Amino acid sequence: MGFSDLGLGDKVLRAVEDAGYVTPTPIQEQAIPIVLMGRDIMGVAQTGTGKTASFTLPMIDILAAGRAKARMPRSVILEPTRELAAQVADNFTTYGKHHALNKALLIGGESMSDQIRIIDRGVDVLIATPGRLLDLFERGHLLLSDVKILVIDEADRMMDMGFIPDVERIVKMVPKLRQTLFFSATMAPEIRRLADAFLMNPKEITVGRSATPAETVEQFLVKVATPSDRRPGVLQKEKRDALRRLIHAEDVKSALVFCNRKRDVGILHRSLTRHGFSAAQLHGDLAQAERMQTLKSFKEGSAVLLICSDVAARGLDIPNVSHVFNFDVPSHAEDYVHRIGRTGRAGRKGRAFMLVADEDRRYMAAITKLISAAIAPYDLSSSPPENAERAAEKTTSETPVVSEEREQKRSPRRRNDHRREKVPEPKSEEMREIAVSEPISPRKPVAAKPESKQEPRKEKRERTERASPGPVVGLGDHVPAFILIEPFGSKRK
Repeated sequence: MGFSDLGLGDKVLRAVEDAGYVTPTPIQEQAIPIVLMGRDIMGVAQTGTGKTASFTLPMIDILAAGRAKARMPRSVILEPTRELAAQVADNFTTYGKHHALNKALLIGGESMSDQIRIIDRGVDVLIATPGRLLDLFERGHLLLSDVKILVIDEADRMMDMGFIPDVERIVKMVPKLRQTLFFSATMAPEIRRLADAFLMNPKEITVGRSATPAETVEQFLVKVATPSDRRPGVLQKEKRDALRRLIHAEDVKSALVFCNRKRDVGILHRSLTRHGFSAAQLHGDLAQAERMQTLKSFKEGSAVLLICSDVAARGLDIPNVSHVFNFDVPSHAEDYVHRIGRTGRAGRKGRAFMLVADEDRRYMAAITKLISAAIAPYDLSSSPPENAERAAEKTTSETPVVSEEREQKRSPRRRNDHRREKVPEPKSEEMREIAVSEPISPRKPVAAKPESKQEPRKEKRERTERASPGPVVGLGDHVPAFILIEPFGSKRK
């Protein structure tokens, strides 16, 4: 079956053909005809199966007939992260290039005034994260009374990030008579409860077993021996060494490296960069402009490795990712499926590796239970070791070397250290011989102060009195005139 058999319009089919797609994926094949019929959908499919196109393609056809009003979007798509929202906006640009549809991307980290100007002109498709959409609505720049289609994408990720209360508020703001498209990678009981509350007589579409890795991804387990030294950071150093050897052993064209914590993302990025790898980092603390620029450089091939947190584990479509490395074992088993789903997309082959230590046994058991399969071990000892240059660089960069000056700074300062005087080295040969024969004492004796030549105060006073001509009596022959003036009001005798 081809896209032409799904009921899409000619302009959409032409855009799909220009993008290079010929055969729809199973989720697209089942969802697109139902969306064109106007029914609600609850779609459950593993990551990387083409869920985004399954609702963007029919929405373009439906919205082609009509015109948007100012501040009143005709459709709303909710995404959990900024990257996913930007990716959906790119899909509308790609597939809707033969239609005159207006779209607005409402995400944090971007200029709100620019977003308000776009909304004021009227938009057909509003792609937003819940927080920014509610912010603009409460400021009076947005009305949701004309929404005909509501899409809630990655609902399970919305729940993990705590966005469900915001989503429930938004659902109450849109008209009850609407078409709702609900997509999730997993279907936990909480997700099903939300689907029952948001949807009306939905068509449930399930492609593949929930939380099942794609068959195009080869999975491997790399065991890292726990070092005898239990100090913090020693195990992380061993894992960084194993990761570098693993990257050298594999034919890595483009790879994602996942860490559990944002702090570890920065540490691993600096380590790989210091060892000569082309690497970039992506996590939630980066500014939005920096995050988008990092993704763009990675997609264009400027960086071979992208070290990231789970912000990149959901929905990001980067077709040419050849490898996924789990530097840390995810604490949630479902995150493992989403992480390795970034490779092996669109029928391509991919390889996924996970570094495991003894302390990760509990998390590994949960992952094995979820995917109902054992992960093949990978013998890292058979991989070629790093060359001498990299080994030397590793030793220089990662081994803590304490210099003599730094060691002196660490030692406690004695009370009289600042009073000690340094013995100058004699410059001439004669002075050097003197210094050898008569060593200079480290502390010079303090010379006694000479007696003061100042005259005692009593003798000085007696000498001054003897030299004086005698006491001065009266004012002499001259009397100041102001003394002779009579006081005011005095009586003359």
